[in-house]
Amino acid sequence: MAVLLLRLAAPMQSWGTQSHFSVRETGLEPSKSGVIGLLCAALGRPRTAAVDDLAALRMGVRVDREGQMMMDYHTAGAGEDGFLRADGKVEKKNVIVSHRYYLADAVFLVGLEGEEALLRHLHEALRAPVWPLYLGRKAFVPGCPVWMQGGLRTDESLEEALERYPWLGSAWQKKPPERLRLMIEEQDGYEIRRDHPVSFDPLRRRYLLRRLRVTFVPRPHVVLEEV
Repeated sequence: MAVLLLRLAAPMQSWGTQSHFSVRETGLEPSKSGVIGLLCAALGRPRTAAVDDLAALRMGVRVDREGQMMMDYHTAGAGEDGFLRADGKVEKKNVIVSHRYYLADAVFLVGLEGEEALLRHLHEALRAPVWPLYLGRKAFVPGCPVWMQGGLRTDESLEEALERYPWLGSAWQKKPPERLRLMIEEQDGYEIRRDHPVSFDPLRRRYLLRRLRVTFVPRPHVVLEEV
């Protein structure tokens, strides 16, 4: 077994798993479905392709910077008066209002545990992705590369890799956290998420429940210098 580490840092990111209609929520850390979707983009896999091999990877998340929950107020449509089309006709369309939540300035270290050959292939794909990568929504592009030098760990477990890797926070933070939150996928975990992807096919989209264990580890004193 090996571990692949990903850096998810951006001005804005959103990891919704229970969004309905006009309210688009976000979790406090990356969802497995969102991370697997990012890997599919790097590989160039269409939505209709199978994701069994990627979904089978055991995932963990270290929260290096929690970020701040924010909300955007969106409107779509043209109201009662409609809008003028290119052919000169007026098209009626009611305004649709939505509230879209996201995390501002959050930083996460994501670990995926599995067979080394697959993880090495993913590591190479993240360095030169086929399609653009985004963090939960297409408008939320990474603020720095998801790929990391030394991100493929062949001699550590998932827990060891997440605990030992240098902190991804900023050295200029006035009050860096003394400990970091870890979300580790475990069969007997007490946290439950419906974000284990079975299919991304728009006609057969399906997710299963996943269990996680929440723990805390001391913040590594070493700060990652690379960009």
